[in-house]
Amino acid sequence: MLSVPTLWTVFVINFLALGLIWAYVMRCYPSFEAARFWTASAFVAAAGAALAMLRVVLPDTLVPLLFAGTALILAICLATMGVRKFFDRPVLWLGTALTTALGFVGLSFFIFVHASVPARVTIFTIAQMLPMALSLKLLLSPHDGRVNPGARLAGIVTIILMAILAVRLFGAVTGMGGGFSYLHFTPVQSVVILVLVFLSMALNFGFLLMAMDRLRNEVADLALLDDLTGVGNRRYLVQRLAEECARAERSGQPFALLVIDLDGFKAINDTHGHAAGDACLQHFTLMAQTRLRPGDMLARSGGDEFCIVLPSSTLREGVMIARRVLEVCRADAEHCTGNDIPIAVSIGVAQWTSEMGLYPDRLIAAADHALYDAKKAGRNGFATYAPAPPLVPELPSAPMSDMVLRERA
Repeated sequence: MLSVPTLWTVFVINFLALGLIWAYVMRCYPSFEAARFWTASAFVAAAGAALAMLRVVLPDTLVPLLFAGTALILAICLATMGVRKFFDRPVLWLGTALTTALGFVGLSFFIFVHASVPARVTIFTIAQMLPMALSLKLLLSPHDGRVNPGARLAGIVTIILMAILAVRLFGAVTGMGGGFSYLHFTPVQSVVILVLVFLSMALNFGFLLMAMDRLRNEVADLALLDDLTGVGNRRYLVQRLAEECARAERSGQPFALLVIDLDGFKAINDTHGHAAGDACLQHFTLMAQTRLRPGDMLARSGGDEFCIVLPSSTLREGVMIARRVLEVCRADAEHCTGNDIPIAVSIGVAQWTSEMGLYPDRLIAAADHALYDAKKAGRNGFATYAPAPPLVPELPSAPMSDMVLRERA
């Protein structure tokens, strides 16, 4: 049977290794804030296990176990805070402080006032299981239409951990299996401790998978963004248009597209330089975004051309957004002084129709056609795409009688 010091040593080494891994992740990806909580959780757990080992050196006092138990409760609360941070939920500092403080007070009472091993195990188990239970919904619920594989693994491991803690609590309260003591482990208890160590590693492996999935998605998102303006690039535009075409094909509800071109942009580059041209593109992006509705998407399709996708919108609503964009550009141009460069735009507006089907290029071509009309009409304005009416087939003539045919012959 493994001795008590050996088991606690395994705990310390395990959590120190996990803490070093998370510290490295935190250093390499400083914007990944969940890693900070998981790093702190691992090191606090290692500190708690190290404090528990002092019980061997100081056999006449239970103070090391008091602080060790409190540290392990805090470690689980920190891990739960990392889960909440990962899913962009508010971090519950007050809840963590209350859980840790109440755990400390409860353990102190049943150590110094009314000594009771079952009561101490009950307090310790409840304080551990409560934050675990609160994180389960986040781990197992879909986010953005999908369940993170790492979160699913972490959720399953959390359920197993809670089940083992519940069984351990039952044994401590009823005395079955020799009860439970932090001082003298039976063979069964030693196995349980080793299983908990393994599960803690599996839980952190789930967290690592969550981090990898998040970082991979962030890299994929960067590939869909324009470096200069920060809005979607042409690849993202085509992807979004394909999704909107498929949705419109299913529901029959149209959507609109605006194609926008900055007037005289080549002259700006030639006269003021490319840095000034880049500043104009960035400034237009900021102005246009102030006139969009929630759900509308602005993308830079290339050079000085932008597109705005208007989901679930008609041509009339597209015209409304085009007017808003023109108004903000004209108002900004009126206030230009000195070296300020006024920005003027031409806009083509088109609406998806069933004839366009699942082909985004047909809608883009329609909006481009309207843009050409807007430029031809004098620029700094908008035009809409009106498809040509279908040709009316000639009506068949009435059949002639045999006598008329003979007369014509």
